[in-house]
Amino acid sequence: MDYIVLDIEFNGRKFASELPMEVIEIGAVRLNSELEQTDVFTALIKPVYFAKLNSFIKKKTGIPQEDIDRASRFPKVIADFVAWLGKSESFLLITWGGEDLKRIVFDTRMHKLDDGFWLAADYFDLLKGYIRYKNVTNDVSVEAALADLEIPAEGSAHRALDDAIMTAEVFRKIFKELDLGLKQQFKDSYTNAKERRMVKNAIRTMTQQKQVPKWETFAEKYLAGKATFEDVRKVAELQQVFEAELAKAAGKASSSGQTG
Repeated sequence: MDYIVLDIEFNGRKFASELPMEVIEIGAVRLNSELEQTDVFTALIKPVYFAKLNSFIKKKTGIPQEDIDRASRFPKVIADFVAWLGKSESFLLITWGGEDLKRIVFDTRMHKLDDGFWLAADYFDLLKGYIRYKNVTNDVSVEAALADLEIPAEGSAHRALDDAIMTAEVFRKIFKELDLGLKQQFKDSYTNAKERRMVKNAIRTMTQQKQVPKWETFAEKYLAGKATFEDVRKVAELQQVFEAELAKAAGKASSSGQTG
């Protein structure tokens, strides 16, 4: 089993636009079963939209515009990356959060390529693993994790390969504390973190007001008539979140009753 530590950069923007953000750089490190680095992958990608990098991205990544201008398009680079991954008999992707794989899936679909490879790929979210290890609730950056673990930070932050190398250092440091059985596969998400927090807060409010939390009540009060929730997939996902949060609350109440 190889571990592929993956990082991407994308041409995010500081202004509203209906045009998609795109991956502009892929960096990855291959670690063998002994956690030894055996290979790396790095490539820039010329985006279809916002091919001229804005000042924010230039400053953040340090990627020269002329390098982007010379880069290949996504279909060529992603094919090369898949071929590189194929050098491993089996692998587990290691990411810091879920955004990297999500962006690759979205760009694959935008270019009308088959997303089956990525939907079937197992990945482990090292950010979640680190949060469990530290028993904290707030997200942290790779740089903060390095500092906390007293690992010297080398390379340039916000360049994909350098970030992948630094993430690999965190992975090595806490490897024995990680439960890799908590690996995942990409799943389409139609809700955002703010909407999921709204569900949690609503359940908390109903409980405090001595109301029995019911989906129908929540849907009528928070969702009815709002264009944001016209997508039936989003509503269905919110209902799953609602039911999961209810189950958590019931479990905590049961545990509290047994210890009280």
